[in-house]
Amino acid sequence: MAILTRDRCDRSSLKLSSFKLTPICIRQYTTTIAMVLNEVLETLRVNARPTDAFDIYNLRHFGGPNLYLNRAASVFDFALTKGNQPAALEDYISVIGQRYPHLHDEQYESHAQLFARVVSEVSQLDMGLHLDGWSIHPDQQCTRIAVQSLHHRTAREVIYGVWDWFEAITKHRSFDMDAQIEILQGLFRQSVYGGPTVYALLQTAREKGIPTFYLWNEGLMQYGYGKKQIRGVATTFDCDSHIDSDFTMYKDDCKAFLSTLGFPVPKGSIVTSLEEALAAARRIDYPVAVKPVIGHKGEGVTADVRTLQDLEAAYDRAVEAIAEEQPVRIIVEKSISGKDYRLLCVNGRFVAAVERRPASVEGDGDSTIAELIERENRSRARSDTPTSPMGKIKRDEAMELYLQEQGLSLDSVLSKGREIRLRKVANLSAGGLGVDATQQVHPDTIILAQDIAQHFRLTCLGIDVIAEDISDSWKENDFGILEINAAPGIYMHLNPAIGESVDVTSRILETFFESGDAARIPIVTFNQVSVRELQEVIDYVLSQHPNWTIGAVCRDGVFVNRSEKVLDPEYNVNVRNLLRNPRLDLLIAEYREHVLEDEGMFYYGSNLVILNNPSELEMTLTRDVFDDSTLVIKQNDTASIRRQGLMEQYELGSTEPFARVYLKEFATIL
Repeated sequence: MAILTRDRCDRSSLKLSSFKLTPICIRQYTTTIAMVLNEVLETLRVNARPTDAFDIYNLRHFGGPNLYLNRAASVFDFALTKGNQPAALEDYISVIGQRYPHLHDEQYESHAQLFARVVSEVSQLDMGLHLDGWSIHPDQQCTRIAVQSLHHRTAREVIYGVWDWFEAITKHRSFDMDAQIEILQGLFRQSVYGGPTVYALLQTAREKGIPTFYLWNEGLMQYGYGKKQIRGVATTFDCDSHIDSDFTMYKDDCKAFLSTLGFPVPKGSIVTSLEEALAAARRIDYPVAVKPVIGHKGEGVTADVRTLQDLEAAYDRAVEAIAEEQPVRIIVEKSISGKDYRLLCVNGRFVAAVERRPASVEGDGDSTIAELIERENRSRARSDTPTSPMGKIKRDEAMELYLQEQGLSLDSVLSKGREIRLRKVANLSAGGLGVDATQQVHPDTIILAQDIAQHFRLTCLGIDVIAEDISDSWKENDFGILEINAAPGIYMHLNPAIGESVDVTSRILETFFESGDAARIPIVTFNQVSVRELQEVIDYVLSQHPNWTIGAVCRDGVFVNRSEKVLDPEYNVNVRNLLRNPRLDLLIAEYREHVLEDEGMFYYGSNLVILNNPSELEMTLTRDVFDDSTLVIKQNDTASIRRQGLMEQYELGSTEPFARVYLKEFATIL
């Protein structure tokens, strides 16, 4: 299915690029430019089709605070076309309110306001994304709309999708927004932010005021700035031991190590051929479990293998799960009966437990198993999004073989009320469900988990165990450690299918940051500063803190202390590279009017803002500050200093440099 039928070629860059449409509340056009725009817009459609009532153009994505929102946003111009009248505002509200009832109860003054509100709502993609900020800025010819966004491609498709929805309402045509949402969810899920673990950490960081940004060239998420930073992929971070992380991939060596510590691990062997696997199974005695030595997400794992025929099939699945460059090494071990649990430790401490149950379906007396699976996969709980409690049930050979063991097939019809499991292995990525068991874990088992975790220099460690009842001590009943994972997924704890959520993302981020302030270094923002003035500031700070590393950037140069670095043409790349420096103690950055217009800001929150005869646009730098930030503003010969609700103001002497005023204020951040 194509996501949209609209031609998305934004021709505004070809036809209106010289006019730079800007909200009248921010900049007043000259009379000449206004007259030209009036003439152009009277006769020109930018992106609208001949039958459209609305037009959208000048679509841009800002990765951080900008003139319109103090967060990342997609910004575009919205206008009514000439000749095609829109429907009454109430007509759009009536249709949209059928899908989003709460929008029906809100008040709207214009089509543009309603459009912005609907884009903001659809941006949440029916999965509670935190994208809820928006603003409108009316002008004579159009309204500039800003909507908070995260993944720019998904945001772009949301805007165009809502546009198509509005045009369909105008023409009294049906529009399948449910299908559009599903496609948009898939687009977001494929983005770097779409993984449940990454998004959950990102959301928690936002709530705690911890700055985050994605390092595209490195494929890493950075939390915090400068020397306060931590970088990572999902639940693996740069402070983790790569040796320990790699070691957990080798299930055989890990088992041997845990065995030396006296921990319960199933007896087994490493084999490299089917003949060796058969011999190992005879030696160990059935039932056995079969899995690749190196693997993840339960791929190639088969439990409770009881016959030679099943062993052959299990061995083949394990081999198929091994990467081509890896040698064939398969574990054949004793299969322990019981329930499958994941124990999660953070920073060596136990924080959560989940019972993992295999996917199942319940018969209705009419539908085949295949139809029951399809119906189950359409449920909202299985939307397979970063915030859904369950993923789609996957159909594969392992499922069909297990059904055969039960005398069933995908074409079998189950009697009403009969429930069957579809897999032996409780693999959540294949459609299994998680049941919170955090409060049920026996103290002895908590200590066991902590003892294991504290042997590894890893922030997060997942320990997969099997037990008849996790509330019993591991010392008293059948209990086995199946494997340990250095990069455990966490959505099963945040949003289990059954039971209470456990806030593991807070526990992870609190390992590095006690608060949002602990993730930040001081930032000083100028609206204009020369290289000479920048170097004077650097020298002043170094005189107070000679061991500091200071990053500084202005339109003419970028520096680390007094050492000049290569200046990238894209201004915010320089800012990002400085904040990426793990030694940085302080950032000094210049944000002139044209940079604010073209790129926006990279960061939110300045501790000290220094403005020298700022333009109206540059005054927006005073918006993104903290309660204890200091503002120093010079207007002609008058200097004012504002901090914590207090203000002082005085006239500068005829030869008194502005630097004498603002350098004194560095004491507030040093």
